[in-house]
Order: sequence, then structure tokens, then C-alpha cells
Amino acid sequence: MSGELTESAIKGIIRQVGLECAARGQTLSETLVAFMVRAVVLDPRNGFTMEHILTEKDVQDFIQLCVTRLLDTTNPSLSTIKMQVYFDMNYANRAALQSVFPQAEMTAFISLNKKDKEQELKDLAMLVTGIRLYNKECMKGGRSIDDLPAILNEAIPSATQTIDEGLNTCHVLAHKYTALLESMQEDPHRYMQLSSFKLKEALFNVRQYEAFLCILLSDAITSAQEVETLSVQFTATMMQLKNTVQDKISIDSKEVFPLFLELSKLWTGFQDEMLLLSFLTSMTSNLQQFLEIHSQLFPEEVLTSLLEGVTVKSDEERIRETMGTRVNVSDFKNQEWLFPETTDNFDQLLIQYHSFCAHAIGVEGLILPGNPAIGILKHKAKYYVFSSKEAAYTFAQDPDKFIQLNVEKAKEYAELIQLLELHHHFEYLFPRAQARTADKCLMKPTAKCDSSTQTDTHILPPTIVRSYEWNEWELRRKALKLANLRRKLTHAMQTDLSHMKRENFTQVYLPKDVGTQTKRDNSSNVPRPQIFLKGLRGQSSPTTHMVKVDLTRAVDET
Repeated sequence: MSGELTESAIKGIIRQVGLECAARGQTLSETLVAFMVRAVVLDPRNGFTMEHILTEKDVQDFIQLCVTRLLDTTNPSLSTIKMQVYFDMNYANRAALQSVFPQAEMTAFISLNKKDKEQELKDLAMLVTGIRLYNKECMKGGRSIDDLPAILNEAIPSATQTIDEGLNTCHVLAHKYTALLESMQEDPHRYMQLSSFKLKEALFNVRQYEAFLCILLSDAITSAQEVETLSVQFTATMMQLKNTVQDKISIDSKEVFPLFLELSKLWTGFQDEMLLLSFLTSMTSNLQQFLEIHSQLFPEEVLTSLLEGVTVKSDEERIRETMGTRVNVSDFKNQEWLFPETTDNFDQLLIQYHSFCAHAIGVEGLILPGNPAIGILKHKAKYYVFSSKEAAYTFAQDPDKFIQLNVEKAKEYAELIQLLELHHHFEYLFPRAQARTADKCLMKPTAKCDSSTQTDTHILPPTIVRSYEWNEWELRRKALKLANLRRKLTHAMQTDLSHMKRENFTQVYLPKDVGTQTKRDNSSNVPRPQIFLKGLRGQSSPTTHMVKVDLTRAVDET
């Protein structure tokens, strides 16, 4: 087989690789083999691309390379890929748990005919279950029924504790690996015998294990909340049933049958939670096998000796160190930054790279926790966080450059595709790629700001005709008023009593200022005329007698 690496050629290589591994005593799933074959094509160090023309020898070398990587038990990358394949093939979220039927029998059950009879049988079974639960509560039967609420109340905290212990273990390893890798970058001569490539693969393995455990822990917490809700409802329904039945000899079935059915439904919810808890416990136990490689590659005593004089920081300590720093928005003209006080749904945004620092992945090959308090960068409708203010400034200068560096890093370490949720960059090679998205992936940032608006009372000019009248009698009244006014006249007369008693006004012109110039100054002053009229307003007699009095002083008296 030779030619280009087309999709059909890759499928043929996957089949041959699987057969070769089986011949060497390792029966592997087709999904795992397919992922490894595509990872080998993706890694640029291997020299295989989709456009590469392969000879027969190249195909055989390609197959042997895939087989060697699949059978290498000391490879942390292979362990991580196996863990990812196992989780994808076995994990089912709470929405898939719809009944107590096993998944293998669900298809056969749904395909049955006579649905009406099936429903009747189901209702009858639920009714009997409710009656048995009531009898168990009254100590009159149902001894074979397990106390599911009590079992769940003990089993869920135990399962949560087991997951927490696993998280603590991987946290310690992740912190040590990160500190060791940072120390290697600062002083590469000190760790000549240590492979940074293996150490990075081990770090990615631990971080992937941590991500899967967080998913299981979230499901366990949700299960605990659901059990608490079911317990409250079950107790209330049972109390209502007891109050209805009491010591009555005969009871209407319409009163108690709905309560029996409700008890059965709630009990089915407890059974579902038991199945889910069993599933979570099994998943947690099976994931531990993918963490065993660390004790082989980096035993505790080896790590302790390598970390002498090296400060190991936890994720929480790294975030606390950067809490006082944040990006200055005024330093960027074309970048949008989000902060807690300016964004309503700040904690619900879908952060790229599983909330790890977007700068450290491609530049340093490290998985560092990002601190959203520094500022979340929005670039092309995606959101990025950073481990330090310096990293944020560097990334924001050319985001597309660093995004491409992260993609190139994922080509070298194929396990990063799922860990960092980079499936959309490799859809051409992984057609079955699927990213785990939560409800928050659809969230868009809602900016918060103080604003006010003012609405005009009347945005359009008024069109009210004030003179309009709808009442016919009002129109008649106005018409009569106008008709009467036309016949009205205004009269005025002067009488002897009012003669010379009205107010009078006259208008005079003030004298002009006139001046002449002579050879000598001269002036004269004449008395001011003072003439008074007496009797203008009349006396008690009807006839007016006016007296004129001249009080002007003589010229010679002045």
C-alpha cells in the first residue's frame, strides 16, 4: 500500500496497526488505535503529512512507529490518550439516565408493541411499589426493600471523599512537575539527566486526570443535592398519605392512588441515583490505573531529590500572588478586556484552554492556572486568561501568533487536543472530535455600566383641537351666545357729575438744550411762574366755581 495519506489510506493503516498489536499480545480498541495513528500524522517531527506521498517502505515504517508507541508502557502520553479514550467511551452525563433499565435492554424494550398494555402494567407495578413502601413505613411489610435514602446518604460522601483524595494526589504531582519544569528552564545544566519531554507528558497526564475527576466530583455533588430534594419530597408525600389513610376502614382510591404513584416515582429517583453513584464509583476506580505510570517514572524519592532548593507553588498560591495586579485598559487601543465589576456573568464565561494561561502553553510548554482577576481578553469572540500581567501584555500584542504556537504545541503532544479543547483546530484529521461544553459555553459577557435615559412626554406635536365639541347642546349654547353678542352695543355719556373729574393726560415736548457763544458771559434769572386753580373738583353745590390765584414773584424781588 502506497500513495497519499488519504482518509481511506489512514483507515487501512489503522486496521493493520490493530492486527500487529494483537499479534504481539495487546488487543487494543479501534478508537485508541485510530487516535494514535492520527497523532503520529499530526506530529511534525515524524515527517508525515496529509499531502505526503508514501512508498511501501514509508507505510511499513509508519505502522511500526504507531505499534511501538502503542506498546510503550513507559510513555505518559500514551497513558493520557488511553485515559481520554476510556472516559469518552464510558462516561455518560446525568441526562442519559432516564430509567432503571440497563442500556443493553433499552432498545429491545422500546421496540415492543401493545403500548397500552405496557402502560397499564407499568402503572400497576408503580402502584404496588407505592403500597409496599407505605407498608414498610408502617412496619407492616416491605422488609426486603433496602433503605435507599440512608444508603445514599452514606455512600455519596464516601465517593466524594475518594474523588477528593484523588484530586489531592494529582494536585501535588502537578505542582511538583510544574516547579521542576520551571527550574529546568532557569538552570538546564542542573537537570541534564532528566527528560523535559517526559516530564511535560507527565504533567499533561496529571492535568487530564484532574479534569476528569472534577467532572465526576461535580456529578457527585449534583447527586447529593438531588437525593436531598428527593428525601424531602418523599417524607412530605408519606406524611400526606398517612394523614389521608389514618385508621379509616374504607378510602376512595382516587385519594390514595395518586399518592402511591408519587411514592413510586420518588423511589425510582432514588434508584437512579444509586445507579449513577455506582457508575461514578466505577469510573473513579478505573481512572486510577492511568496514574500508576508516575510511580514508575518519577518515584517519590527521586522527585524529592530533584526538588531540593526548589520552591513548589500550588495553583492557589500562584493566583494569590497575582491578585493585586491587573491589566491597564488604557494601554490597549484595539483590545477588549473584561473584569468582574464590569461584567455580570463574569464567572460563567467559557474560557479557552480549559482556563489555563494562554501564553505559557505555546511559549513555555507549561500548564499554568490563569487568574481572571488580571483581566479576561476577548479576541475574536473567544476569551483568554493569563497567569501574570506580563504574560497578558505579551499575548495581547499579537494574539493570533500565540494561538498558532499553542496549536503547534498540540501537534507535538496530541493529548493536549482534548485537554485544552482544541478540537476545532483539527477537525480535518479528527472527524469525531467533540468538545465537552457546559451551559456556560453559550454565555456572552454582559457589560455593567451606569446609564440613564429620558423619554419625552410627547414626542410628536399635539394634534388636539381645543375648540372641538362633541356635545350638540354645547354647540347650541355657543351659537346662542354668539348671536346675542351681535346685538350688544357699548354706550358712553358725560354728565355734570363726571365732568372735569376724569383723569387726564397730556404729552409735552421737553425744551431743547440750546447754547450760544458770545464774547462775554452774561446770564439772567426770572421768577418761575406759580399759578394755581381752585375749585376744579367742585364743591357741595352743583355749580363749579373756579378761582385762579397767581403767586408768581415780581422780577425785582428775585
